[in-house]
Amino acid sequence: MIEDRDYMREPEEYGSRRFGVPWSSLTVKFLIAYATVFLLELFLDAAAPANAQLFRDLCALSNYGLMHGYVWQFVTYQFMHAGFLHLLFNGWAIYSFGLALESQLGQKRFGALMLSSGIIGGVLQSIAAFLWPQYFGGPVVGASACAFGLVAAFALLHPDMKLQLLIFFVIPVTLTARMLFIVSGVIALIGFGLHRDNVAHAAHLGGLAAGWLYGRMIVSRSHRAVSYEETDPTQKFPGEAQFTASEVDAVLDKISASGIKSLTAKERAILESARKKMSRS
Repeated sequence: MIEDRDYMREPEEYGSRRFGVPWSSLTVKFLIAYATVFLLELFLDAAAPANAQLFRDLCALSNYGLMHGYVWQFVTYQFMHAGFLHLLFNGWAIYSFGLALESQLGQKRFGALMLSSGIIGGVLQSIAAFLWPQYFGGPVVGASACAFGLVAAFALLHPDMKLQLLIFFVIPVTLTARMLFIVSGVIALIGFGLHRDNVAHAAHLGGLAAGWLYGRMIVSRSHRAVSYEETDPTQKFPGEAQFTASEVDAVLDKISASGIKSLTAKERAILESARKKMSRS
């Protein structure tokens, strides 16, 4: 739906903002869910350790759970975290890249990107766990695969955008989105090969792959959707009611891939017509 796109809304429709936080965004809702589950884990650890262990057995991604048919773990493990710093780093990465991607993709596509990155990351981690249980067989929790998926998708859509990052919130580093994607992949590959820590590097690789494929799909779809203009340059500009949802979606996808400045005059007319129609409805 075109209403999901932030740049198709009037400013007052962006949702309630207090303290600069877009509370209505799906990105923030994911972060609230992560924090809520983390607090639940802390409460169970303190009040009912046996129930806390049962919760982890049911919801953390593990060989034990999958062998017992707990396939929901591919989703639930994404909302659990091993500690406050684990939650903090994942949450910061998702907030940093999530808001930008959500505004471009819309909430439905962004939600699909988040969950699919986590699921594919979990699948790859599980394959590694079954093949090499001595290295990867422990239970896995965290939204790291989702964060890596966002990094990959962002790099596909904005490869040359310069990013200013604070490594460990202290060391300032400037690099392009493409370079961040490459560095993330190299670190994950090295970690996967060494397998000497408790980090789910296979899940990170799966998340990167999912985000990269998702980004490729969006870019490819955008290029196909707008190609009609080159093949039929005599087509007239649409009037206010002369556009289809697919045409509007094609224009929005082009903005996602190349930015609003890449639009032709005809595409801008379609976008403006859609915006006027929405403002009257």
